[in-house]
Amino acid sequence: MAKPITAFTCTACGASQPKWAGRCDACGAWNTIIEEAPLSQGPGRGLGALKGSAVPLTDLATREAPPPRAQSGIAELDRVLGGGLVPGSAILVGGDPGIGKSTLLLQAAAAFARAGKSAIYISGEEASAQVRMRAQRLGLGEAPVRLGAETALRDILTTLDTERPDVAIIDSIQTLWSDRIEAAPGSVGQVRASAHELVTFAKRRGTAVILVGHVTKEGQIAGPRVVEHMVDTVLYFEGERGHQFRILRAHKNRFGPADEIGVFEMTGGGLAEVANPSALFLSERGEPSPGSAVFAGIEGTRPVLTEIQALVAPSTLASPRRTVVGLDSGRVSTILAVLEARCAIPFAGLDVFLNVAGGMRVNEPATDLAIAAALLSAREDAPLPADTVLFGEISLSGALRPVTQAENRLKEARKLGFSRAILPSATKVEGISGMRIGRIPDLTSFVGETFGAG
Repeated sequence: MAKPITAFTCTACGASQPKWAGRCDACGAWNTIIEEAPLSQGPGRGLGALKGSAVPLTDLATREAPPPRAQSGIAELDRVLGGGLVPGSAILVGGDPGIGKSTLLLQAAAAFARAGKSAIYISGEEASAQVRMRAQRLGLGEAPVRLGAETALRDILTTLDTERPDVAIIDSIQTLWSDRIEAAPGSVGQVRASAHELVTFAKRRGTAVILVGHVTKEGQIAGPRVVEHMVDTVLYFEGERGHQFRILRAHKNRFGPADEIGVFEMTGGGLAEVANPSALFLSERGEPSPGSAVFAGIEGTRPVLTEIQALVAPSTLASPRRTVVGLDSGRVSTILAVLEARCAIPFAGLDVFLNVAGGMRVNEPATDLAIAAALLSAREDAPLPADTVLFGEISLSGALRPVTQAENRLKEARKLGFSRAILPSATKVEGISGMRIGRIPDLTSFVGETFGAG
């Protein structure tokens, strides 16, 4: 019988190595490599040695009732979850420190409890008194939420198995420790084992388990990526410290659409829902100014209008600065190259600054045309008309490509008072009452018609 192969795993990054070393080759951390016992091979290795049970099979035509959902009463949270909380689901919520994860989930626990669902909130980072103080500040002191402060996984699972709640919130997964793993809390082994036990409990008992996860400096949830594969839903809580807006975004959802967003506003009384994000993101927009363009985007199933702001100024540096906030810096560099190569508009020797107003993050390719319009408006010191929205993807040849859900984008723009839209000529969309649509085939035509150059 072959000797089992022993694995050595880094507790900082999860990388596996064939032998022990003092320094991890993947992340460079020292003294983080531990030995992991191999999986048992069992008493036999052939198919006839161990015989399992046959798996029941069905066909694709089998019809099943959709899973029941529990409404929290927080419409933005229910939207991101796909229409409500599914019993037995496992949800992972990540976000920067101090962004409001604990506040949001405490409000969610109170909302579920007031809706008739039993809710337990287990805090591994704060004492019970601290959580009560936050609840009092948020006006949730009378909510029927049961509270606990514990980090021992065995005790938490025993409590949940005894109480059988409908919703269990664990804050956070990095603070838990299992006595079966000889590693510190927050290590790869502990996070993986704790997440596996909690997800298994959720599926076995039908309790919806919500886990809070810390993030790294790169913005990813700390710990092994296998945790994100274990859970049913992965949510990221985004926002800038200098803005009051917070975005709850679904990166993965087995029970609803991914990339759906919920918008909240941080107030003195906690997180308040924002029913119309477009109006909020454009509320501080004043008179038309150079470098401002309004983009009609789609986030999940919701159309959202945001303002793209650009500033172009002469640079005194050998390598001009390119500062981008809320957008993909790679796409911005591509658009600058296309403007120079296809439209003969150079940006050499110029500092370029781009920002999405309100702290929003936009990753859609459809934002290309709005970015180009903001850059050209800032460079030429010529404001765009205040009643104009733009969207469209720019190819490397300078052609404008159509994007999806154009009609929904235009309807949202019309609802907010915009009367003109500039979009790719190949876009298939019916006329919108009160909306003048300008169809542009390529970037050169856009520059010529809008800025009188090309």
